[in-house]
Amino acid sequence: MATEVATTSAHNAARCGLTPRYGIMPLESKTTTEAAMSTFEGFPAGRLRTTLLPNLFFSVVLPQIDNLAELKVTLHVYWLLQQPLTPGRRWRAVRAVELAADATLRRSLLAVGEAVDDLWPEGLERAVARGTLLRLRLATEEREEDWYFLNDAAGRELVAKIKSGEIALQPGERVREAPPPGERPNIFLLYEQYIGLLSPMIAEELQEAEQLYPAAWIAEAFAAAAERGKRSWRYVRVMLERWRTEGKR
Repeated sequence: MATEVATTSAHNAARCGLTPRYGIMPLESKTTTEAAMSTFEGFPAGRLRTTLLPNLFFSVVLPQIDNLAELKVTLHVYWLLQQPLTPGRRWRAVRAVELAADATLRRSLLAVGEAVDDLWPEGLERAVARGTLLRLRLATEEREEDWYFLNDAAGRELVAKIKSGEIALQPGERVREAPPPGERPNIFLLYEQYIGLLSPMIAEELQEAEQLYPAAWIAEAFAAAAERGKRSWRYVRVMLERWRTEGKR
């Protein structure tokens, strides 16, 4: 059930080294008296599929996590990467676009707050900043795509082989340096990356849009426009306006 988003405390954000841009609820901000809790009837009898987590996750990583979105995203990625490979997933890694469309993750994050399109990117950023996940950015002439790997021996080896060229990429694809964890490209950089040089008039419109829309929406709209061959700010702006008025799916 969706609940009201509480303001993230500056203390909790500082402990993780990230700015609380999206009002993410810290773990201690929500109690069972603030929202109705659905009960779980227990795991059924019989043999069940399991998801493995290293003991170090419980003894070292978990005690440090104080943000519910980060915890949910981290556990969800662990679960996804232990599923059989599906079309579009070349390695034991998950793409950001998969997480954006993952109905199970979105439903899980609704327990944190209604701004799901802000919560999952923030959870990913925190997991990368903490070192739980590794991020690799692959680029072509038309688009960029972020892949996330577990920061274990196999994940580190896989990332190293991709970067060194030992593992071949698709034609026209190359590794591109991703921004440091916690640093998102602002709207001006996205415009120059996907469309071209800025003009003073466009810069004013971009500044207004940055105040109106979540950063995750803006980045997704630029990427979607480029993927469709519509490299114009007008197309991106119309997409953002439609998401705001009709709801983003």
